[in-house]
Amino acid sequence: MKLTDALEDFIFQCECRRLSPQTIRNYQKQVTYLLDYLRIQHQITELEEVTPQMVKQYLLEMQKKGRKPAYLNDLLKAFKCFFRYVWEEEYIDRLITAKIKNVRQPKVIIKTFSNLQVRQLINYYHNTTYLDVRNKTLITLFFDTGMRLGEVINLTEKDIKRDFILVRRGKGEKERVVPKSPYLAKQLFRYERVKEGYFQDRAIPYANYFLSKNGKPLTSEAVEKMLRVAGEDLGMEDVRVSPHTCRHTFAQMQLRNGLDVYSLSRLMGHENISITQRYLEGLRDQEIVTAGVRTSPLMNLL
Repeated sequence: MKLTDALEDFIFQCECRRLSPQTIRNYQKQVTYLLDYLRIQHQITELEEVTPQMVKQYLLEMQKKGRKPAYLNDLLKAFKCFFRYVWEEEYIDRLITAKIKNVRQPKVIIKTFSNLQVRQLINYYHNTTYLDVRNKTLITLFFDTGMRLGEVINLTEKDIKRDFILVRRGKGEKERVVPKSPYLAKQLFRYERVKEGYFQDRAIPYANYFLSKNGKPLTSEAVEKMLRVAGEDLGMEDVRVSPHTCRHTFAQMQLRNGLDVYSLSRLMGHENISITQRYLEGLRDQEIVTAGVRTSPLMNLL
């Protein structure tokens, strides 16, 4: 079977599984890298001719070019999904990537915002113009829910409920709920009133909750730039100002405030708790001791 045909079949299966468009694009791009390498370096175009050694050699080539362990493991994840699919479909008689292990990654503790920086970012945009209100609402939402950037820009008006927000991933295949604090609920209410007035004389064909000044859905780049501009103006040079840092900050603040890691895992939409446990590594020993005293069984029992 041609490798290109196998990839086309694999991508079709990903679409049938309703994976997110971004995930499908990543898989297609990453597997294509490997297929190009096999064709150019080994003159291989048939699926049956691929060996585990060739996949390892490609990863080694990427490592020699200075690719980081996280990048290599991301590639390997795509390769494993691809080869598992063609093996389960019985296009090949063995799972090529079965014994290929992930590259060991150094533990990297992502620096999060301080309490002061959180307040500065939330208060950077004022409740005056439509864009100011929208931007302030976006930042408030990031810090109060820990939602991913893609989840936020894909929110619809129907997802905003009275007491919670319905979060969807992968074309609605996966759903979870996140609570609305009174502070966030007030800011959302203000945004809705300003948005209604701003677009009252225009027909908007999009259901997206957050819109650009022209009434179009927001892009990831636009939101990232909005946050980056605020961070630069506030002189935040010691931390990466991005939606992802907001998400990390949310997680660590929740842990500091006493939320258990299992509940946090559900709020953040992690597939398994091991992902959530990484946020514990960013907590200082003193913070863990303080939290332990606050949640002491006997101190809360006697």
